[in-house]
Amino acid sequence: MKLLVCLFAVIAVCAGSAIPPPPGDNSNYVHGESRYVWVPDGNDGMTLVDLEAPVSEEEIRSAERAGQNNRYWLFTRRNPNNHQELRINNPNSVFGSNYMPNRPIMVLVHGYNSKGKSGMNTQITSAYLAVADANVIVVDWSGAASGIYSTSVRAVPSVGQGLGDFLTWLLRTAGGNWNQMHLVGYSLGAHVVGNAGRRTGGRPVRITGMDPAGPQWGGNSNALNRNDGVYVESIHTDGGWYGIFDPISNVDFYPNGGRHAQPGCWVNSCSHGRAPDLFASSVRTNHFVGRQCANLQQVRNDQCTGSTLRMGNSDLNKRGNGLFRLNTGRSWPF
Repeated sequence: MKLLVCLFAVIAVCAGSAIPPPPGDNSNYVHGESRYVWVPDGNDGMTLVDLEAPVSEEEIRSAERAGQNNRYWLFTRRNPNNHQELRINNPNSVFGSNYMPNRPIMVLVHGYNSKGKSGMNTQITSAYLAVADANVIVVDWSGAASGIYSTSVRAVPSVGQGLGDFLTWLLRTAGGNWNQMHLVGYSLGAHVVGNAGRRTGGRPVRITGMDPAGPQWGGNSNALNRNDGVYVESIHTDGGWYGIFDPISNVDFYPNGGRHAQPGCWVNSCSHGRAPDLFASSVRTNHFVGRQCANLQQVRNDQCTGSTLRMGNSDLNKRGNGLFRLNTGRSWPF
């Protein structure tokens, strides 16, 4: 069925003014110029995205209200596998849950065509709870993250602002500390957590963007940036294709140069998805050590010899500035 969907997509776009790439092939994709790109569909398949697809007024209005439909799922060591749903403006949903105001808060946000129950969320939640007695809040925005890519991009500010409003309400209602809050987002979700941090005045002590989405984000004022939290870092693994390559954070990590192909990967979707894999591993093992680079040319050429900084992990006191390169293995724990 997936093959038929892709085939129909190719036939449909062939009638347009540009020739789409062969199924799954992004070798000719040029960031900021190409019209078509294959992206992961969240179910181990690929979807052809027309970056110039028209968006109706109704879809725009819906995207601008998308944050109202966010769902917030709490996991703790007392309920590591079955979530408890927290509802904004419903104090009983919090007071009746396992939420602990004196514990760290880690917020996890998925990307395009994904959902709260994705494997990435399960993997990172498990890793975080293995090393910290914390509140892990998974954000499900699957409704707005599905469908036309351009519409999902337009929904990101509202989804992020809704998350920011929820976190502000949560801390005011049930307690908690911005200095114990870590927001983590993948792909489009990286820009969501950026908008959430901005909504709260940059108060979360740490934000991590896992290969922040690239298509339609160059020069986009709603993209994740270094002012969205006290300390903001990005992990770039598919820069120039699905992800942004240019530095956008206080610290930008470039595993294996930050581009496709990551070790053990044959397609861009693997390289893009390597960022959450590396982050999950870093939380459990904290073994990734980057070397500071003077510029992106040193990143590309693996010529970085500056100071060291650990990539990822769960350290809320982590600080740094600059570009950092490291090399990893091809399989877990990399």
